[in-house]
Amino acid sequence: MKEIIKIIREKKTALGVGPMSKNCVIAATNLCNKYRFPLMLIASRRQIDSHIHGGGYVNNWHTEEYSNFVKSIDKKNKVILCRDHGGPWQNNLEIENNYNLTNAMESAKKSYEIDIINDFKIIHIDTSLQLSNKKISLKKSLDRFFELFEHCIIFARKNKKKIFFEVGTEEQSGTTNTPEELSDTLEKINNFSKKNKFDRPIFVVIQSGTKVAETRNIGSFESPLRIQNELPVEIQLPKMIEICKNNKIYMKEHNADYLSDNSLSLHPKIGIHATNVAPEFGVAETLELIKILKRYKHSKLLDEFYDISYKSKKWKKWLIPNSNTNKVQKAIIAGHYVYSTEKFIELKNKLKHDLMKKNINLENLLQKSIEKSIFRYAKNFNLIN
Repeated sequence: MKEIIKIIREKKTALGVGPMSKNCVIAATNLCNKYRFPLMLIASRRQIDSHIHGGGYVNNWHTEEYSNFVKSIDKKNKVILCRDHGGPWQNNLEIENNYNLTNAMESAKKSYEIDIINDFKIIHIDTSLQLSNKKISLKKSLDRFFELFEHCIIFARKNKKKIFFEVGTEEQSGTTNTPEELSDTLEKINNFSKKNKFDRPIFVVIQSGTKVAETRNIGSFESPLRIQNELPVEIQLPKMIEICKNNKIYMKEHNADYLSDNSLSLHPKIGIHATNVAPEFGVAETLELIKILKRYKHSKLLDEFYDISYKSKKWKKWLIPNSNTNKVQKAIIAGHYVYSTEKFIELKNKLKHDLMKKNINLENLLQKSIEKSIFRYAKNFNLIN
């Protein structure tokens, strides 16, 4: 964590990478080891969760296996394991089994405990979800946050683990928070921390005008149009960062995928402390896979991949209203969700077998494409000279 704080103080933007696949984990680790900068791997509970929670869609890993794998390849100790969007109903198991609040909170606590034991260093507590579609009130959200925050701190102390926290109380909106909301939230968190003699969270998630849909960013961050009743990002964000500074907490932006190089290079200049990126790296791997299938004339396998990915319906949550995306585009959006399915593994093994005859390593090609995508962020955030 000292390295993350150091680069923030050097006016660089720290990078969080979603572990979209095994290849993405390897690519991210290789890149930060090669250029010697700290990188946060931000696993959501749907991607990777504990054995008792059914694991996740990324490589069918359980938290324990994932942690051990990252440690085994992180030769320079540059990767920081992070839990992204932990909290109640953040795992499909809790939704499918219709957990009530008590059970969902207990489940989230158990998930966090296994994170802590397995050396996750930054714990994001996201209490924005409910089973109903009603938006949760700030008071209820904070009450749940305080319960999970206290539980994790006490558990970490008992197990002699040092952890840090990220607080965020809502999903991506594509707009920005108001200064009043942020000040009120941080004041309540600071008071709770002081009263209980807890260290305050290190990051707060701020809605910075980023929102991912399909394979683009549709938020207000780089929109040429002004949003009604909202200050422009270049005016609003510095105000939010100043509030963070006054409260001795760093801001974390989520959903920076697909922003232009120009927008990314503005991050350190504006003073955005840290940023999370995830779906773009999954799509980068899928596009490279499709390119390889086309290059080596595996039209049958390509059609099979489109079919597997499209039928997963994992693209649904990413579509904009009245979207006119076709089957192929939807398959590209959903591709990384199916990498660990039996059908895809069988398809991929056929491709690997054929490429091996040509002395071509498929995994290396896929990893290089993801590295290139991550490199763009690291370069623009001044993490690479």
